[in-house]
Amino acid sequence: MRYSKSGINTTKSVPNDAEIISHILMIRSGMIKKLASGLYTWMPLGLKILRKIENIIRIEMDKIDALELLMPAVQPSELWKESGRWDKYGPELLRIQDRHEREFCFGPTHEEIITDIARKEIKSYKQLPVTYYQIQTKFRDEIRPRFGVMRAREFLMKDAYSFHENEECLNKTYNIIFEAYKKCFDKIGFEYKVVNADNGQIGGSESHEFHVIAENGEDQLIFSDSSDYAINAELFSETPKEGDDCPDGSGKIKIKRGIEVGHIFKLGKNYSESMNAMVANKNNENVKMIMGCYGIGVSRIAAAAIEQSNDKNGIIWPKSIAPFELSIISIGYTKDQKIKNYTDSLYKRLKEIKIDLLLDDRDISPGNMFSDADLIGIPNKLIIGKKLLQDGELEFKNRRLDKTSTIKESKNSVEPSKSTLNEIYSLING
Repeated sequence: MRYSKSGINTTKSVPNDAEIISHILMIRSGMIKKLASGLYTWMPLGLKILRKIENIIRIEMDKIDALELLMPAVQPSELWKESGRWDKYGPELLRIQDRHEREFCFGPTHEEIITDIARKEIKSYKQLPVTYYQIQTKFRDEIRPRFGVMRAREFLMKDAYSFHENEECLNKTYNIIFEAYKKCFDKIGFEYKVVNADNGQIGGSESHEFHVIAENGEDQLIFSDSSDYAINAELFSETPKEGDDCPDGSGKIKIKRGIEVGHIFKLGKNYSESMNAMVANKNNENVKMIMGCYGIGVSRIAAAAIEQSNDKNGIIWPKSIAPFELSIISIGYTKDQKIKNYTDSLYKRLKEIKIDLLLDDRDISPGNMFSDADLIGIPNKLIIGKKLLQDGELEFKNRRLDKTSTIKESKNSVEPSKSTLNEIYSLING
């Protein structure tokens, strides 16, 4: 994509309510625009990142034969009253009426809707287990929306729900999805921890949270320095300070802050009991189905990635979800025809080999080109300038490693050689 056609508008100004680095950098890079308190428009740059996150999640969910559907964001009150949550959920539930004065809510979650679907669609144990998932907009009327998309009122979430005949079946699926979640976060490239957690408003018998390690994380994580023991500090009556003996006897305690980006629950019969979701077992007896619930905060992942990886110049995206793989900074593009011809040819050839790139074709100073590329967080820069004409050289810079490589090209080349294309491809994917 050419910068002049990208819709990217960076800014140096920072809104007064921007308290954390992800909020600041998402605004400055033009990823999001605030509409109202806790409500943000995802601009083309930001939406591109969201779609890459969604794609990683979809691939892993599809691998385990989860079925994607899309449920309405607006939900009738009758189902929430049936589950008992209409009165229990509290003021975070945005309640609305239609023109006939019938009550609805803008769904913060979809347990009631999916349970209603399951009790109508699933009749026999032979249809189990089954896992449904969606990527859908949610709304929670936070009393104090803050931190940009980290704690917004409207957000994008992947939620999944599994149905089972018995606990053994639930445990098997729970473990499968547990591993699928780890693969998602491994593919993104996060440093993260999985911790035992509180079940909260969703309910259930057991749950785990997936936290991205970051200094500005809202949660305090307590874990062992020598085992898999890890737990959210909110489950302790008194938080242990760092270096104490670990409760499981495995070693010493370490404490870090984390941003919750995933949460999985064993719901059991919480919703099938209240909503009478039955299935015929092997003996043709009707039994209540057992459920699991599994969520990933898609929009939150974008903010968490920034919190975990940034510097004084801007965002440092993991390669997997970066908006572009490569930024071409062509110094003299609008003034030197030879540089323009070579750059245009290189741009065309790199697109042909499926490199996702941004060509900065603006008539601005090189310094502004560099600062915008760093602010946006593009992992690699290819610099074309006088060195190409004088010495037949291109510069390739890796943002995360702060490493510069020289690519040799023939002097006065009008188009890139095959070896140049191969080297650029190798440096991006190496």
